[in-house]
Formats: sequence, C-alpha cells, structure tokens
Amino acid sequence: MKLGFWENLKKKAAGESRPIFVLAPMADVTDAAFRQIIPKYSRAEDDACGGDSTIRQTGGVLDAMWTEFVSADGLCHEKAREKLSVDLKYSEEERPIVAQLFTSNPENMKNAAKLCANLGFDGVDINMGCPDRKVEKQGAGAALMKNPPLARALIRAAKEGVSDASKNIPVSVKTRLGYNKDELEDWLPELLAENPAVVTIHARTRKEMSKVPARWERIKEVVKIRDALGSQALIFGNGDVSSIEDGVKRVGESLADGVMLGKAIFGRPDLFSDSRELENNSEEIFPEKRLRIMIEHTKLFEDFFVNENSGKFLGVKKSFAIMKKHYKAYVSDFSKAKELRMKLMETENAHEVENVVNSFLLT
Repeated sequence: MKLGFWENLKKKAAGESRPIFVLAPMADVTDAAFRQIIPKYSRAEDDACGGDSTIRQTGGVLDAMWTEFVSADGLCHEKAREKLSVDLKYSEEERPIVAQLFTSNPENMKNAAKLCANLGFDGVDINMGCPDRKVEKQGAGAALMKNPPLARALIRAAKEGVSDASKNIPVSVKTRLGYNKDELEDWLPELLAENPAVVTIHARTRKEMSKVPARWERIKEVVKIRDALGSQALIFGNGDVSSIEDGVKRVGESLADGVMLGKAIFGRPDLFSDSRELENNSEEIFPEKRLRIMIEHTKLFEDFFVNENSGKFLGVKKSFAIMKKHYKAYVSDFSKAKELRMKLMETENAHEVENVVNSFLLT
C-alpha cells in the first residue's frame, strides 16, 4: 500500500491532536476558481487579501482538496480530453490536490490515472458513489457498488496507471454504505482487499441520496471492519458535517482518521481557517468582508471560464450562471440579504456583480 502524502498528513494531524480535514469534490462547485479562493482564506498565515482587506488568517486545517470528478473515458479520447482538461487545472496553492476519476472501464482508468500522475497530482481517487443517472448508466459511480469485481479491477487499474507513470502517488476511493440498502459488511472488505490508501464513506446509501441524516454510527463500523481486516487504509467519514467543530466531534465518536466536508464550504471560503472571521463579526462589518470575497471569486471565475481574453482563461468556456449558485450562500444572514440576492441573480458578468454590491453597501 502506498499512502504517499497521506502518511505525512496523518502524522501532522496526530501531532496537532485533530483529524485530517479534506474538501469534497463537487461538480460545478469545486472548480479551479473556487479551489484558489479556499486555500487563500483557509490556509494563509499572512495578509490573506493582498493588503486590501482587514481579514487576516492565522493558519488552518485544510489538509487536501479534490478536483471535480472527471470522466476517465473522456480523458482517453483526444477531442474530449481537450474539453475535460479544464477540470484538471490546478495551482500550487491547492496542494495536496487529488484528481477524482469515474469510469467502468479498467483500461481507461489505467490510462487516465497515468495521465493524472504525469500532470503532477498528489493522488488519484475513484468515484464509486455518485448517484447521477448518466454516470450510473455507464456502470460507473454508485453503480459500482453492485459490481464489486469491477470495482476492484478499477482500483488495480488505477494503481497500474500511476506505476506506469513512475509516480509514487496513492489511489483512494470515495463511496457509500451501499446501493439500495446498507451492505457495508460485504462492500467494504471488497475495497480493502485492493489496499487503497484512503476510503471515504458517505454515510448514506445511494437510494437514500441526501433525504435522511447521514448515519455516522456506521462510520464507526467502517473503522472496526478496517481494523479487523488488518488494513492500513485511512478511513474518512462524509455527510452532514457543518463545521470543523462538528467534524472533530463526529470523528471523535467514530474513531475515523479524517472527515470530508462538502456543502459546508458554500459561502464560507474560510471554513477551514483557525479564525473564520467571516462568521464571527458583527453585522456592521460582516457583510462587506464576505461580499468582497464573493466579488473576488466571481472575477476569478470569469477570468478562468468566461473571458477568453483575460490572460487567465483555461481554454474551455463555462456559463456564468454556474457562479450564481454560490450567491445564495454568500448572501445570507444579514439585513436585506434577500433583496441583494434577487439583484445578483439578474447579473450577467463580474462587473455587474461588483456594481450591485457596491450600491448595496452604500445604502
């Protein structure tokens, strides 16, 4: 088993008496723009805003991030690879950064994992939990829980791919408790038999989606099964974790090695910081700090994915509407937030967003 960078993170977290904290892969959310904003406010030790803000961070607990999930099949075809390459763009500030792949084809997994290793990713993760029907129709994502032999073959293929690239990077898996029902006791040993470096368990079945509370008591069983089998794989729990404090509590009860946070990051790029100043200030100064970061995020998204002449354009255009899903989270919990959100939903570019916010702050 190759734990790679996870071994160092395990020691670092243990030395700080805390679990490992990682950010979940989320389609059309954790893109290259957002992934640059998050470490800036969750990891920076100096002036987090380049001198033009009062926000200063003192460090943080963000240990690793995932890319959005990317089709391994697409990466193995020249035309599709060019379009998908934008989802594999990352900056050095994001490290450690893990590329997440999905497919039901072992050969494509092998080649895509090799590509990711050559691109310099710190790890490769296999999605075995996505409930998207288009993904499942391919036999990938959550559908793999119904096909353990194929799931195991994909892990082996990913390992072969990174080995062919002569890169010592770890292969991990993100999955659920089961498909139509909780089959943890049968499903988990299949995965652990292939010695992945990390297994992240979303504590619900595919059928449950997010309609029921995540069952973190089952994460405790995941750890017991891992220990009983003598596996060295790290276990991360995922689902309904609202804050760092909540994550510490859940990991303390389950004895997992780490926790993956997802939806909690919306509107809270400083979620992993020690100070989390965006949450703790009075309303007189709280809205402006968050709104200025929202503008920064919007401009970066536009430069990366909309404005082909920006100098930062990543090569593939995306709809500006994707950015608007963040506004509901950024613009909340202060007076007249609803009115501001309504105006922001009518904007078509970063310039308009900035004008709307400036006007709001002057009222």
